[in-house]
Amino acid sequence: MPVPSIILFSDFNINFTPHPITGDIGRLTNNDAVIQAVKLLVLTNHYERLFQPEIGSNVSHYLFENFSPYVEENIRSAIEDVLTNFESRIELLDVQVGSDIDNNGFTASIIFRVVNDVEPISLDVFLERIR
Repeated sequence: MPVPSIILFSDFNINFTPHPITGDIGRLTNNDAVIQAVKLLVLTNHYERLFQPEIGSNVSHYLFENFSPYVEENIRSAIEDVLTNFESRIELLDVQVGSDIDNNGFTASIIFRVVNDVEPISLDVFLERIR
C-alpha cells in the first residue's frame, strides 16, 4: 500500500483555473506552491502589497536602465535580498542574471532548495518591461 504524501505547503493557483470536478479554484501544493511564491516575490514591486510596502524585489526599476554588468548585479542582489528576507521556506543556493539584448530583458536563473527536501529546484524568470 503506497504511503500518502504529506502536504507541507499549499496555496491557490494564481491563474484561477477551476478544479475540473468541483469547480473550486485550483490549489498548488508543496514545491509547486513554493515555486509560485518565489516567482511572485521576484516580480512584485515595492508598495504593491497593501500595508506591506517593503515586500518585493523592485527589479522593474532596473529594466529601464542600459544593459550593463552593474545592472545585472543590482538585479541579482535585489532578488537575493527579497528571497532571503521574505521566503523562509527555501534555502537559496544561487542567483544568476544575464542580459538578453535581443528580447530586451534579463533572464534570472534562481536555484534553491525547499526546506525538508533534498532536490534543488531551478527556476528561470524572464524580466522584461511591460508595454
